[in-house]
Amino acid sequence: MFALVDCNNFYASCERVFNPNLQNKPVAILSNNDGCVISRSDEAKALKLPMGAPIFKWEAFCKANGIKVLSSNYPLYGDMSHRVMRILEQFTPDVEVYSIDEAFLEFKGFNACNFEAYGTKIRQRILKWTGIPTCVGIAPTKALSKAANKIARKFPEATSGVYVIDSEAKRVKALKWLKLEDVWGLGHGLQKRLKARGCKTAYDFTLLPDEWVRKQFTITGWKLKKDLEGTSKIQLDEIKTKRAIATTRSFENTYSDVDNIKERVSTFAVRCAEKLRKQGSSCNMVYVSLQSDKHNKGTLQHRESRVVSLAYSTDSSLIISREAVKIAKQIFKTGVKYKRAGVIVMGLVPTSNHQLQLFNKENPKHKPLMQAIDSLNEKYAGNKVKLANQDLKRTWKMRQERLSPRYTTNIEDIIVVK
Repeated sequence: MFALVDCNNFYASCERVFNPNLQNKPVAILSNNDGCVISRSDEAKALKLPMGAPIFKWEAFCKANGIKVLSSNYPLYGDMSHRVMRILEQFTPDVEVYSIDEAFLEFKGFNACNFEAYGTKIRQRILKWTGIPTCVGIAPTKALSKAANKIARKFPEATSGVYVIDSEAKRVKALKWLKLEDVWGLGHGLQKRLKARGCKTAYDFTLLPDEWVRKQFTITGWKLKKDLEGTSKIQLDEIKTKRAIATTRSFENTYSDVDNIKERVSTFAVRCAEKLRKQGSSCNMVYVSLQSDKHNKGTLQHRESRVVSLAYSTDSSLIISREAVKIAKQIFKTGVKYKRAGVIVMGLVPTSNHQLQLFNKENPKHKPLMQAIDSLNEKYAGNKVKLANQDLKRTWKMRQERLSPRYTTNIEDIIVVK
């Protein structure tokens, strides 16, 4: 059996854990730089605040309806997510973290288990230990557990937040209720082709011939169909090394001077290098992109990207930053107000096992230097050690005018009980 454990309105729920005044009130969380709505409480959804709404257009609506609008507090959300996932590991060793607020669990050898009681226990422990409300869907396959979770979320009073598909009658009833657009793993293009065949629900999809599904949707679509039929074909994903690592951000303001652009690109490149070292990889290529503010139609627009191949594989912040800044200087155009930049390192290979070069190689001093920098930055939180071309006072410096305290990750923001 599989379970999907999903945190309800996760970002808003994290804020409510430390600010009980937000309970039962409409809450909306904004994206980077306080741009668009990316998370809403059930109360905000009931008021018809749309997902992705630009806050500058909906500010008056939020004030009129008493919607509390907050900036994204990613350190808090990441820490709370980590706590939830560690709790899930107490119930089974087979856990796939699917996103920041949901995870798949596989129960091997739980033959005599009462899964409804077990799901309730999972839900209660997470709520008691973290304050985060969840819904649990349990079924014989991953796709069906996703459907069961939707039922638990849609009908909280009838299911008490836990729903188990453990019979053929429940499977058929669930799939007949589940709309095609709500089926996990079916993209918009596939939905369109299925609707052309007369499919409206997940159950209609399972009635199609296997041969046609495999021909039209390849092996992935066929596996999804078998999963919905109750035959497990989609297994838990193993943790894999990333093939590319990206750091892309919008700036807090537009920049038209090359010095600010160089500093931002260098910072993003250093972050990519840190991620490389963390997963034990080195890169062979560096990609950099710059983009002006596309929403400001009255200004000169420019969007360009370039990639450079390195002479040898490296995970050194010095080398990656140097090459990224070179590209940024080549792309930069005078008179353009840039709003966004990105750095991607590609062509990743294991640092401990990669092709060496006869004439070109990295300075041997870089390895111990990077180890020392990583060690110091881990010990003294806040990236205290930086390259000389980085701003010592900022990392991303996003616009976060409505940011709540970082209750669990910053000692200065810890709650004081009087």
